[in-house]
Amino acid sequence: MAKLPLLLSAFFSLVQITFAQKPDSAKSTSYLSGSIGVTSNGISLIPTFSLSKPAAIFDMSLVRNKFSFDPEFTFSLEGKPWYFLFWFRYKLINADRFKMGAGAHLGLNFKHTVLPINKDSNEVTITERYLAGELSPTYLLTKNITLGVYYLYSHGLDPTTVKNNHFVTVNANFTNIKLGTSIFMGIMPQLYYLNQGEHDGFYFTSAFNLSKRNFPLSISSIINKVIQTDIESKDFVWNVTLIYSFDKRYFAL
Repeated sequence: MAKLPLLLSAFFSLVQITFAQKPDSAKSTSYLSGSIGVTSNGISLIPTFSLSKPAAIFDMSLVRNKFSFDPEFTFSLEGKPWYFLFWFRYKLINADRFKMGAGAHLGLNFKHTVLPINKDSNEVTITERYLAGELSPTYLLTKNITLGVYYLYSHGLDPTTVKNNHFVTVNANFTNIKLGTSIFMGIMPQLYYLNQGEHDGFYFTSAFNLSKRNFPLSISSIINKVIQTDIESKDFVWNVTLIYSFDKRYFAL
């Protein structure tokens, strides 16, 4: 916990430096948005895997035209890194109803273990590297209902990593469900298939979000349930997350 305030301070300093750019109307506009979340249980991009303890999540998105850079940094509340993702994304199709994005990222997964060194036991951090690519076609069924398919392939670069991972989801997104004059709920259920070489499984997961109009704090939750699998994982996991979000326009260099 002692390291968490330092992580928050560093994140806010980066945001302030970015926003300090002077406007220049002759240059194309870009957008910077982001969020900071504190969750009861860290759940990964692939919900099969979780940290099994509280975590802090830092997301940023820098968008310019059809391109975006979307880094994600996660830590346990003791300040130990969990995983970092460095996403580069591009909007292949951006029609009124049908959209398709493509992306690639370098992922760093951190494992903390105790090893005997010079007759003493010391905790060491092992970094595992992954390269991944994604495709995300979606169709706008109504103003607040979107249907989609998501495919993620990742390849482990280090000897201890899983070499080939296939993650496929069929999902829906229900947004702006009114619970009052200014309170809204969002629901995103998914059925997904995960393949890791000789092991695979089917799962159900859903994300929920509760927000207030023009208010930066929101609450979200994720549940994940095994349908059938031979991948080592918990049968059911869930979390609750408090999120602070910011969104601001600035002029890129």
